[in-house]
Amino acid sequence: MKATFSKYTLKFFRPGGTSRGVLTQKETFFICLRANGRWGIGEAGLFRGLSADDRPDYEARLESACRALEEGGEGIMETFREYPSIVFGLEQAMRSLKSSSPFELFPSRFLEGAPISINGLIWMGELPFMQRQLEEKIKDGFRCLKLKIGALDFESELRLLREIRGRFSPKDLEIRVDANGAFSAREALGKLRRLSEFELHSIEQPIRAGQPRELAELCARTPLPIALDEELIGCYYREEKERLLEQIRPQYIILKPSLVGGITGSREWIEAAESRRIGWWVTSALESNIGLNAIAQWTATLDVHMPQGLGTGSLFSNNFKSPLEVSGGKLWYRPEQKWDTSQIKEICI
Repeated sequence: MKATFSKYTLKFFRPGGTSRGVLTQKETFFICLRANGRWGIGEAGLFRGLSADDRPDYEARLESACRALEEGGEGIMETFREYPSIVFGLEQAMRSLKSSSPFELFPSRFLEGAPISINGLIWMGELPFMQRQLEEKIKDGFRCLKLKIGALDFESELRLLREIRGRFSPKDLEIRVDANGAFSAREALGKLRRLSEFELHSIEQPIRAGQPRELAELCARTPLPIALDEELIGCYYREEKERLLEQIRPQYIILKPSLVGGITGSREWIEAAESRRIGWWVTSALESNIGLNAIAQWTATLDVHMPQGLGTGSLFSNNFKSPLEVSGGKLWYRPEQKWDTSQIKEICI
């Protein structure tokens, strides 16, 4: 086997605003395998400033992972457990190499054309910009929207939510909000009470990660279901995951395979959550269509019913042409459309 990796910079069509700043590009890495005339590819979706494995030795560790694979790969997932995005890239690449098609990793009805319901993402920005995005998503058929909040003044964000609820009841439109840790622990409960007036589905990470005691108290008192997101990052081992959920007892957790240890790590989180009656859903973390494809195919095997967070493939101007398509508030795999392998050959094969 020959194993290599390549760096690739995804470029946003338009800047994406979050409470952590505005994103114009996203660096990612691809692990490429070749053996016996076959090839496989996986995306190690490092997220600078957020991933637990955003470390100075990241590329050196990728190189070590490639050498370990060439030498047989024994125990490789455990060796790199504290590099979650590398684990996910390895999982994809190895499954890709063994599959009949490098891009068909998890057989399910999704590959035959059955869609996955997803939320539409509304990026932060000035109120008119957010309103335009809202109109676009409604026109595109979304019945579940996720709004990034925390960058505007809170009253402006409440006005937007009031406007939406004036037009669409909770039965007609599900609304999720994501604060990305923008609220202080002191002010969070009061803000959640005001947000709860709009009958929202949930709020992601209302206060910054690393405050388990404060978050546990907030989850116990909240009038609005809380979903943990960033809080899960950096919990590498099953015991840590169980301890965190036992202490905080959130209403939901959000699984981003690139950030929580790939499929292996996500399954551990699911088992820990379900044993405590905590809900969950799966979200991409700004991967290219290669990583998004793997996440979507795996998610389709989980018999999910609520909308997932898998609508990010259309954000990038230099993404890879694929059978993935967002239409009518759903993510589809169009079997009649083909991957453009000429793009991928430039970086991998």
